[in-house]
Amino acid sequence: MSIFSYHLIELPFFEAVRRIFSSPISKDTKGLVHSEYMTTMTLGSSIFSPSRILIGQVAVFIQWKNENALESYLKQDNFGRTLAKGWHVRLSFIREWGKFSGFNLPNEKDQLESPNSPVVAVTIARMKPLAVPRFIHWGKPVEKLVKEHPGTTLSLASVKFPNTVSTFSIWKSEKEMTDMVHGYSKVEKPKRHSKAMQERERKDFHFEFITLRFKPLAEFGKWKGKSNFIPIL
Repeated sequence: MSIFSYHLIELPFFEAVRRIFSSPISKDTKGLVHSEYMTTMTLGSSIFSPSRILIGQVAVFIQWKNENALESYLKQDNFGRTLAKGWHVRLSFIREWGKFSGFNLPNEKDQLESPNSPVVAVTIARMKPLAVPRFIHWGKPVEKLVKEHPGTTLSLASVKFPNTVSTFSIWKSEKEMTDMVHGYSKVEKPKRHSKAMQERERKDFHFEFITLRFKPLAEFGKWKGKSNFIPIL
């Protein structure tokens, strides 16, 4: 059964820069469907802030044909062993909105036990260069909404030059996430996300865009000294 994994790792600055241009995960990796190697960003930070793009902090989002392929990669591949020293979560696909080339979404979809179960959300898009200023204008308020929302245990953004952008968030419950999406959260300015989605529907920011929802299966390692971002696991 196809699974996904999301990895976070801190690397020395120059190694992180080198890997940005070297495609560290070979397309010939056994059991690999698709991977995206990205540099993390701090949600909600100023565009010109040093914390906006964190070169030494790497996010890798991967789809595998099965969990055995992931296990083998983490044990036998050089970069896989590096990823194994960081933090990662294994994910079972629930549903998607939109399309994004490279991933092969499975026909079999998992289900959560209840709306109160934890859920992981990933968005990934290829930006239209001329739409970047408008995207920043509408996206920054949404970033702050997600970052400061009491329903998230971990949230971040990431980028791969020249035009790939992504977000990753772990939610205590599916209900808290869907309330945020539709503007029902009991927070300040709750409709920031829904307004941004309306603007995207009016005039798209992206060449391609997808939102993915996952059931978390297992969590490994630590990120910035912390673990158990998904307590139920």
